[in-house]
Amino acid sequence: KGCGDRMNILEMADHFRLDGAAETCKVFGNGHINETYLVTTGKGTKYILQKLNQNVFTKPEQVMENILAVTEHIRRKNPDPRGTLSVVEAKDGNCFFRAKDGEFWRVYDYIPDSICLEAAVCLQDFYESAVGFGTFQDMLSDFRADSLYETIPNFHNTADRYRLFKAAVEADKAERAASVKREIEFYLDREEDGCRLGKLLKAEKIPLRVTHNDTKLNNVMLDVVTHKALCVIDLDTVMPGLSVNDFGDSIRFGASTAAEDETDLEKVWMDLNLYRTYTEGFLSSCGKSLTECELDSLALGAKTMTLECGMRFLTDYLEGDTYFRIHRPRQNLDRARTHIKLVSDMEKKWDSMIAIPHEIAGR
Repeated sequence: KGCGDRMNILEMADHFRLDGAAETCKVFGNGHINETYLVTTGKGTKYILQKLNQNVFTKPEQVMENILAVTEHIRRKNPDPRGTLSVVEAKDGNCFFRAKDGEFWRVYDYIPDSICLEAAVCLQDFYESAVGFGTFQDMLSDFRADSLYETIPNFHNTADRYRLFKAAVEADKAERAASVKREIEFYLDREEDGCRLGKLLKAEKIPLRVTHNDTKLNNVMLDVVTHKALCVIDLDTVMPGLSVNDFGDSIRFGASTAAEDETDLEKVWMDLNLYRTYTEGFLSSCGKSLTECELDSLALGAKTMTLECGMRFLTDYLEGDTYFRIHRPRQNLDRARTHIKLVSDMEKKWDSMIAIPHEIAGR
């Protein structure tokens, strides 16, 4: 795709210290939040130019401070230029450029000979995504997570998500609660499980970590030839959190056998083979830096993230579909139901989910 306003995009790019003047641009990637462009200079050097969505990230300077802190920490341990994102300095000396209209722009070096996949072609791709996120955890295991800004407050505070859910049930703005009583009861019945990780953190039994908070396959860059993990991208939601939640969100999304809005629940379950594959990749790269409590809690992270996300979909349905984008009626309800099916299947396979990480770690 071409750029909607080519001259404006190229003008924004030229506010950064590029290797030559920006000459071409095109829309890049499949992101839904920020505007992303691939810019090429007259010397043939490529860069990623992004306009940050300030409706989502209301304090973009804090987002950039977090990104600079973690990428510099990783680069000290892994000097490979493809080992982490590299922020390009603006000509005014900042790591971003704020235009006259208030829009917030930034530039990264393009990572050569790399790809990101929207879906795994084979099990090895899913394994490598786990290696990528596990390496990210390992590289930052000695980083003070509490020094980072919380760019989206209470993002994975499951107790607060339950508070908002109960408020939505009580208010019943869209007058839908009566038709989804079973779904509401399912999530309420599991509130204790959903809040257990938060209690472990509060009791200092599980450590605060640097977390990515969007651990989908397409946020890991792979080598174009070998498909080996290179680095993690899309760092806007990097902030303090729990390693097991990052693990768990990967399982929620990647170990499911169906799309998250599948209407035929017979097609939805949690694939133990995919769970094992991801666990092997994750622990191969960060197993030594995890505590025993974190190892014990990996399965709980998967259940917690699935509960939390499903509950958020149901909350939005009860409020009239105001947050998540929908393309058909009841889509948020369908999303909530697939997550109910996944949680139910996890509960049936719970003993195996608990045992697999210990089996792998004990090798």
